Order: sequence, then structure tokens, then C-alpha cells
Amino acid sequence: MTTIATLQRLTAPKLADMLLKANPSSADSSPIAIVDVRDDDYIGGHIRTSMHFPLRSIDATMPTLLRKLADKETVVFHCAFSQQRGPGAALRYLREREAMPQKKTGEEEGVNEAKGEKKEQKVYVLDRGFVGWQEEYGSDERLTEGYRKDLWKDGYWG
Repeated sequence: MTTIATLQRLTAPKLADMLLKANPSSADSSPIAIVDVRDDDYIGGHIRTSMHFPLRSIDATMPTLLRKLADKETVVFHCAFSQQRGPGAALRYLREREAMPQKKTGEEEGVNEAKGEKKEQKVYVLDRGFVGWQEEYGSDERLTEGYRKDLWKDGYWG
């Protein structure tokens, strides 16, 4: 069973490379899902194509999140620093996903029809969260939307 300590981390440069290679036009068309669970601190920018699911409402929105992420190859959770909220949401998602009844039709996400094998979805936590991301990619419009450098010049205020 996965725990907070065993959640896999993904660095900002690795995620940036994955996003640039995938070149998604929207969250729906991307094989990579980025879930931003920041609450009131969701200002000053966000990773392009990310989905905002505030942690304070994650209980109510978990069914929607499970449905939206079902066909994604890679899912990356983050908050400001990815120390509490991001890892907690990732763990909750993994446990809820594991508890879901499996489809019996063979149409389940990630099934390799030729081999009949299920492709394992990779779930990560963004190392250093959005604070670390914006330090490296805040001004890169290919990767970050709505970035406000003036809000970040003195560091994180959360």
C-alpha cells in the first residue's frame, strides 16, 4: 500500500520536458494530468493545462476527479510546496482509485487490447510544488499561465 513516504516525486525539469514533448492543447487532450490542489493561494499563475481541484473541496469533487483522470497515463499532484496538501491529495486519489470496482468490459482505461494488459497509471507529486515550479518556469508561457512575477518577487506568502 502506498504511503506519503513512498509517493513518487517528479522534478520540475522532468515535468517540463514531459509537457513540452506531449505538447497538449488542453487538459483533455493531454496524456498527462496535473492536479493543482492549492486553495486560496491559487493566485499568481498555474501550470498550463493543469486542473484546479482545491483541497478544501476534494471530498466532494473526488468522483469527478476520478472520472477525469481515468484515461491519463501520468497524473501529477501539487500544491504550493508539495509537502502536505499535494501528497495528501495524491494519496487520497490512489486509495479511492484502488477501491473502485474494476470494469468487466475490457474497456477500462489503459487496457492494451492486443495483449489484454492493463497499463499502470503513474501518479507523482511535483517536487517543491508550484513555488519551485515558478522559480524555474514561471516566465515560460509554453508551460505556465497567468504568471504574475510581481506576486512572487518576495517569495511565497502563503
